[in-house]
Amino acid sequence: MCFSPEVDLAAGLLIGAVGLDALRHVRTRPERVLAALPLVLAAHQLIEAVAWWGLQGEIAPALGHAAEWLYLAIAFGVLPVLVPVAVGALDPGAHRRRTGLFVGVGVVVAVALMYAVVRGPIDTTIEGRHLAYRVELWHGGTLVVLYVLATCGALLASGRRHVRAWGAVNLVAVAVLARVSTTGFISLWCLWAAVTSIAVALHLRHASRESAPAPLTSTRPR
Repeated sequence: MCFSPEVDLAAGLLIGAVGLDALRHVRTRPERVLAALPLVLAAHQLIEAVAWWGLQGEIAPALGHAAEWLYLAIAFGVLPVLVPVAVGALDPGAHRRRTGLFVGVGVVVAVALMYAVVRGPIDTTIEGRHLAYRVELWHGGTLVVLYVLATCGALLASGRRHVRAWGAVNLVAVAVLARVSTTGFISLWCLWAAVTSIAVALHLRHASRESAPAPLTSTRPR
């Protein structure tokens, strides 16, 4: 997990490399949205490394505070919308309409969370081996449930069996991370982000093999 800025930096570079590999295997326009997810997660971890350095006094406080704000903007404003959009883009019409409901939930959650971030105050501290982000949320427990519903629910509603299975795994991961640390939950996503990015890259690799044209064979008359 995110034990230090160095680990965040390494995680960001690893996830970025996985994201570039995922882009290499994109074959359709909807897959571009899914392939963008690892790159967003990579940027997320690199930004948190800057937040670490700001709290440690190694860079200007203003730069570190900007990194904290941007980190929360991605976590709160981008991911609850991007995840269900990416899942829905891969599904046919009927399932896409179903995942569209989760996109709507994600938009509502993103607006509510970003309002809290913009309104402030944002308090970020180093607690043990992770960063603890504190934002004053209106009905915070409800927003957390809706956040999980938008992201994991979209996966569970997918028309693809392996995507639904990954949604179930995500639910377990959310429960474990929340159990490990409530204050550091947001910051503990880096390890899981790496795993998720690898899963995305494997999905696109598999999809590209399935869509690849069969090799031409020639037969000679006997």
